Amino acid sequence: MNSLHLHTARGRRFLFYLLAGWLVFGATSANRLVTAGEKPDQPQWSVLFNGENLDGWKSKSDDKTGGWAVAGRVAVDESNARKFSIQPGKGVLVNGETGRTVNLFTKRQHGDVEAHIEFVVPQGSNSGIYFQGRYEIQVLDSFGVKKPKYSDCGGIYQRWANGKGFEGHAPKVNVSKAPGEWQSFDVVFRAPRFNKTGKKVENGRFIKVVHNGVLIHQNVEVTGSTRAAAFGDEKATGPIMLQGDHGPVAYRNLKIRPIKLP
Repeated sequence: MNSLHLHTARGRRFLFYLLAGWLVFGATSANRLVTAGEKPDQPQWSVLFNGENLDGWKSKSDDKTGGWAVAGRVAVDESNARKFSIQPGKGVLVNGETGRTVNLFTKRQHGDVEAHIEFVVPQGSNSGIYFQGRYEIQVLDSFGVKKPKYSDCGGIYQRWANGKGFEGHAPKVNVSKAPGEWQSFDVVFRAPRFNKTGKKVENGRFIKVVHNGVLIHQNVEVTGSTRAAAFGDEKATGPIMLQGDHGPVAYRNLKIRPIKLP
């Protein structure tokens, strides 16, 4: 075998071992990704706000969306800390110039669900995120509050009957940011259960609520619709509702995915 043939054979062997190594490494890496990441059969996230328009949203009674609008940026107004300065563009959902408009509902219905929601409020403002249009996680300027109540940001709002409020769950800790700073909720919600005749056999439950990366609720039962809910009854599915009439608020990166809970 001359030197040229020897060189070619060695080159082929080198290439073979190199390719074999890549295949082993690739298979190992793929296994690590599957183990460390999401399960392959886990449902994908559904984006509720596409950043460009209000497709997929409606008011309670029709497909109109009131004063809700798409913006590029919101910031606390320098001349009035209780208002937003709204810049044109895409990516942000805001409840209009006045901060007083209709409640906004997804056309999509959900049961057991995982949700990620980002929001921002100016000074003193107030809103709420209602799972199934019935069970509220409070949105509020609670920056600096030492002992948060159910009515503070992240609280599971109280119920109301016969002129009195009851239940309601304060967040374990107040992690609210200053007005004008974006914040986040990550929520796992278990819908109420019903038997074949339609009778409720288990209450809804917030399995967990994480506010700005901090766990503030775990396994909290809701026995019925909270105050100011869109619906007084309870069902297996319902829409996400964003409260629009309590003051300026803006949202972005709203997404949900169905999950299977026992």
